[in-house]
Amino acid sequence: MKRISIGTWAYAIGPYADNPVPWEEILQKLGALGFDGIELGGFGIHPNPDNLPTQEDRAKCRQGVADAGLAFSGLAANLWDQQLINTDDTTPYVEEFRKNLDFCVDLGIRGLRVDTVQPPTIFDEVDADTARQRVVSTWQRCASEAADKGVYVTWEFEPGFAFNKPSDILRIVDEVDDDNFGVQFDTCHAHMVAAVGARQPGERETLEGGALELAQKLRGKINHLHLIDSDGTLHDDETSTHAPFGEGLLDFDTLLPELAQSGIPHDWWTIDLCFWPDAFAVTEKCKKAVDELNAKYGG
Repeated sequence: MKRISIGTWAYAIGPYADNPVPWEEILQKLGALGFDGIELGGFGIHPNPDNLPTQEDRAKCRQGVADAGLAFSGLAANLWDQQLINTDDTTPYVEEFRKNLDFCVDLGIRGLRVDTVQPPTIFDEVDADTARQRVVSTWQRCASEAADKGVYVTWEFEPGFAFNKPSDILRIVDEVDDDNFGVQFDTCHAHMVAAVGARQPGERETLEGGALELAQKLRGKINHLHLIDSDGTLHDDETSTHAPFGEGLLDFDTLLPELAQSGIPHDWWTIDLCFWPDAFAVTEKCKKAVDELNAKYGG
C-alpha cells in the first residue's frame, strides 16, 4: 500500500491567500483523517526557509509533524521570484535552490520540486533552444548538488509554465540526464498537456492516448506523483483545474496500473487540490477516494 499525503499549498494560496489555514490546524486535521504525510508548500505563513531560519526552529517543526503522526513527502520550493529562462546568469536561482535544499535536509524531506518559473509566453522574448539550454544546465547543477545531500529533484510540468508540450518534457528530462532528476507526474497537468494541449505556444501538440500515453512515454523517468482529477479546463486561464476526484473525467483505473510501472523510487501518492475554492472542506472526500484507489492499485 502507498503512503498518502496532500499538498499544503492548497490551504495557503488562491482562495486561501487572504486567510491561510494555520499550520497546526492542518496537522491536526490531516492526522485525524488518517493521512500518512504532508507535502509542504514552503512559502507564506507555512514553514519555509525564511520563517524557520534556525536549526532549533526546524527541529521543532519536524517534531511537530512527527507528533501528528505524519511525515514529509516533499517540498514545493518558492523559486518563483527567480529568473531561469530569461537570463544568462541563473546564479540567483541556484542560490535560492540551495537555501531550499538545506531546508529539506534539516526537515528530513527527500524530494524537492522545481518548475520552469516563466510562463509559455516567454518564448516571445527568448528562443526555445537558448531557453532549454539554460533550464537543462541549471537543473543539472541542482540535481548534482541535491544528490550530494540525499535529496532528489522533481520537475512539475504544467500548462502555466514554459516547455509544456509532450516532446518538450521528454527532451528536457533526457538532456538533464541525471538519475537524481525526474518528472513529477501530476495527473490533471498530464491531461491538460497531453490531451488538451493547453497554453502551448505555436502548433499544438497532443497525444492520441492523452495522459496515459504520456505516462507510458515517461516510464522510468517519473520520480514523483500527484493524483487529482481534471475536468479539462484551466483555472483562471493559467494552470490546470485541480478538480476533486469524481468531478472530472480522468480514468484512474487505466492510469494507475501504468503509473505503478513508472519506476517511482518511493511509496508516496500526493493529493493536489491547488486553487480549489474549498480545498480544506473537500480534503476528507479526496482522502476517501484515494484510499479506494490505494486498495485497488497501491499494492
